Amino acid sequence: MDYLALFGIAVGLSMDAFAVALTNGAVTRNLKLKHALGIALAFGAFQAVMPTIGWLVGIAGRGIIESVDHWVAFILLGYIGGKMVYDAVKESKSHEPKECRDPISFKMLMVMAIATSIDALATGIILPSVVGASTLLLMLTAVGLTTFIISFAGVYIGKKFGDLFSSKAELLGGLVLIIIGCKILIEHLFLS
Repeated sequence: MDYLALFGIAVGLSMDAFAVALTNGAVTRNLKLKHALGIALAFGAFQAVMPTIGWLVGIAGRGIIESVDHWVAFILLGYIGGKMVYDAVKESKSHEPKECRDPISFKMLMVMAIATSIDALATGIILPSVVGASTLLLMLTAVGLTTFIISFAGVYIGKKFGDLFSSKAELLGGLVLIIIGCKILIEHLFLS
């Protein structure tokens, strides 16, 4: 596998994490550097670890994960997005604007990191036929670092967006997460 292909895989796998990081930046009003680093680190770490798990499953047998990965991502992202939409609608009906949305909890961050790395897990399943164990470490490093950088940037791009459209950012962010979950499900059910 050449370096250009490796970089392409890393960027492709990090796009869902970028979208979720963007959403988090948009809806978190009191954003600090440690929050952006936490999001980027969690997303980068899971994007690096999940292909390893997929690679091991790929050696043992593909069907185990491939049959449910899209449903897991759909349910997790749908739940998180639905909760964000519900909270935004509830807030708009109360006529008392919320001053600040607290940064996401550790538990919610882990759920988002898992949901956005399901595609990396599925990619890992096909890796035994493409890369050997020696190339795997290089690929995992590239995927993790790329996702970290893109997610970190996404949080701050989202923050800019959230400042401009603060009243609708949480609603829009929730809808984006639901759309990503639906996209993953549709791709696996109808386009595979």
